[in-house]
Amino acid sequence: MISFKERVRGVVFSTALGDALGATIEKLTYEQIKEKYNKVESLKTDWYKADAPYEVTLGKKRGNGIVTDDTLMTIALMNVYATEKRHLDAFDCGNEFVKEIAYKKTYIPEFGKEAMIIDRLFYPEKYIFMRHVLANCDPREAGIGNMINCGAAMYIAPIGIVNACNPKAAYDEAILFAMGHQSSYGLEAAGVLAACVAKAFEEDVTVDDIVQVAIKLAKDGTKQAIIELSEAARELRSEKFEMDQVIEVFQTIMYKYSPMGDDVHRKLEKIGQPSNHYTPSRLFSIEELPMALAFMVLNDGEFYQSIFDGINSGRDTDSIGVMIGVILGAMYGEKVVNKEDIALLQETNRMDLYEIADRFSEVATTIIYEDLRIQERRLAYFGKHC
Repeated sequence: MISFKERVRGVVFSTALGDALGATIEKLTYEQIKEKYNKVESLKTDWYKADAPYEVTLGKKRGNGIVTDDTLMTIALMNVYATEKRHLDAFDCGNEFVKEIAYKKTYIPEFGKEAMIIDRLFYPEKYIFMRHVLANCDPREAGIGNMINCGAAMYIAPIGIVNACNPKAAYDEAILFAMGHQSSYGLEAAGVLAACVAKAFEEDVTVDDIVQVAIKLAKDGTKQAIIELSEAARELRSEKFEMDQVIEVFQTIMYKYSPMGDDVHRKLEKIGQPSNHYTPSRLFSIEELPMALAFMVLNDGEFYQSIFDGINSGRDTDSIGVMIGVILGAMYGEKVVNKEDIALLQETNRMDLYEIADRFSEVATTIIYEDLRIQERRLAYFGKHC
């Protein structure tokens, strides 16, 4: 039996692992990764921009285990729970979460120094500060108008932990919290990913069980993308197709729900050109979550191979790695992550991942037991009065 503490460690370790593995090749296409690296399967990999000038790197460094904002914001959300010691909603996004990302210094591995997390964030994540602090909006409306992306889903795993074994509660809380950051299918992905993590805490759960929960709870384009990609993954697994064909099938399906394809770079010549990329839609889905689930199905839940295939598919590689990692990390616990990888991640990023995970495990346990006490009181009442 895998303990709750071991599963929480699995989530935390796998967040950093998937993030760091994918960060070296983020925004490269599948073909570019294949040409330059053949396949990335080690933390000890150089960033493809390592020798680029400052105007390209913007002072950042990656590779050899360095994590990005995916990990930093996940830890920030854990810190909010440690402060509040209860379930969260959009008002907490606009309160303690803003404090974590914009007013408390932490070590930023990509900068090699202490700074505010917001100094590292991409514009859709900076939007949290703009809406809550500068615009003083209703926190439940803060995500409206943001670029629709995976920015909320990439750090939402702690909500799945706090609602372990209760996917619907995880989905609901993730939506309530992340509406302070995202909307439309970006918000939907956060809810579904949190539900998947919560489901993964169940004893003897399978990848198919997790995918079925995702399909049950997901709405609109997110639901359809998960259905189509997971079905395709099962067929490809049974036929044992080569990865070139797997990527072609997956990306062809995903193009219906995320039509930007490989066009992920923002260039001067694109300014003023009409596009529906990153805009609200009931028909679209972010790419990262359905792809993550599909690679889990393709590899029948094998931990490292699922992450390796996911990150090497290209585009938003670090977030795909994180999403695969947090689900399978919860499912298998800490032992699934190689100790040498944990050691490298801790040293490179100046993080005590064990301490981070164990501290959050205690906080999550307190919240879960309070939920159980409430449930016991309800059962006692209705046992007498119904």
